[in-house]
Amino acid sequence: MATLGGHARRHKVAVIGSGNWGSAIAKIVAENTRQNPKLFEQDVQMWVFEEQVMIPKESKNYRPGSTPQKLTDVINKHHENVKYLAGIDLPTNLIANPSLEDSVRDASILIFNLPHQFIAKTCEQLRGKILPFARGVSCIKGVDVTRDEVKLFSESIGSKLGIYCGALSGANIANEVAAEKWSETTVAYDPPQVDSRHPTPLGSPSASSTNLAAKGKTSPERAGSIKLQALPEGYPALNHENMKKLFHRPYFHVRMTTDVAGVSLGGALKNVVALAAGFVDGLGWGDNAKAAVMRVGIQEQVAFGRRFFPDSFQTATMTEESCGVADMITSCSGGRNFRCAKISVQKGLSIEQVEKEQLNGQKLQGTSTAVEVNTFLKAKGMEQDFPLFTAVYNILEGNKKPEEIPDLILNEEDDDTKNIKRARM
Repeated sequence: MATLGGHARRHKVAVIGSGNWGSAIAKIVAENTRQNPKLFEQDVQMWVFEEQVMIPKESKNYRPGSTPQKLTDVINKHHENVKYLAGIDLPTNLIANPSLEDSVRDASILIFNLPHQFIAKTCEQLRGKILPFARGVSCIKGVDVTRDEVKLFSESIGSKLGIYCGALSGANIANEVAAEKWSETTVAYDPPQVDSRHPTPLGSPSASSTNLAAKGKTSPERAGSIKLQALPEGYPALNHENMKKLFHRPYFHVRMTTDVAGVSLGGALKNVVALAAGFVDGLGWGDNAKAAVMRVGIQEQVAFGRRFFPDSFQTATMTEESCGVADMITSCSGGRNFRCAKISVQKGLSIEQVEKEQLNGQKLQGTSTAVEVNTFLKAKGMEQDFPLFTAVYNILEGNKKPEEIPDLILNEEDDDTKNIKRARM
């Protein structure tokens, strides 16, 4: 069999999701598959939830007298997602596909980029339809929360599909990334030990020692009994070096890590904090107030990771990586959760109303994450341990007002006072 750079096979990539961020990531991936033909098949399938759209007059592809068309047809003909990423030229090797099953056929790398509310249903549809040795990367800004437990979406995807799944998150406003304005991101991928039939992964600082679909379990019962199927020898290794080649662009710099928990939590919980930042900015309280909210938010992110993912979460991820402090700054300055919360206060509207008016059919992630996280914390009796997360939930529910945030997040005893008391005991 002829080989390509020493490999008999190349990785086929599929992007599951085609919203604002999904289309931006798909653009990056398609550019990189074309640039690395020895590692990846050129064409990238992007699953698109089919809908009828009108090409807007602002688009260079607008023609007078045009009628509604299928979104997939528009993307494949004009290489523009006119509804969710208007004005951006998409690579010609990015193929919009209305069939979920067909889009993932024979794909060895699956990139998940959907609103987190749709992940469970999507995974149900995918079960048994993907390569058993496929590997995933979750770009989802949320956590999978029930009353009884909290899981990363990389865990949920891995468990439902029987695959290993990493995560991508960073200080990334989709439109800026798509417009090729320079930014950074963090990709967490811990190569499963079962894939180690390849030479030791070059550029990967460690390899997962488990054969389970996900790492970093908070309890043995969550580990499950799913065994991973090894990546066949004919494929290029999915190590840090090659995963970076899938996502890194001159305008989109990638830092690799093995901390899937930290990257996932950074992407999820900062949306809750961004709502609080929007509330105080809407009140006209300025940058000092936003900085205070961000400080407490980072503190609660770290506390959440340490408490619920003690075996895998790395505090340094929140302070050193794009998915941590950097993403917090971006999200609390110009992200959609921040903007909608700010407008809701300024105009006296519910955040649901603002969402409908501002987001062109897309959904905020912070509001649903705030509710889900609070349900979990309340069941654990831990609402008071996360005062900012709890405050945002109560404001969304109408139980508290944005003006009360300073008092709601004020601890009766700060850390210094507690340390002094301990020293005197």
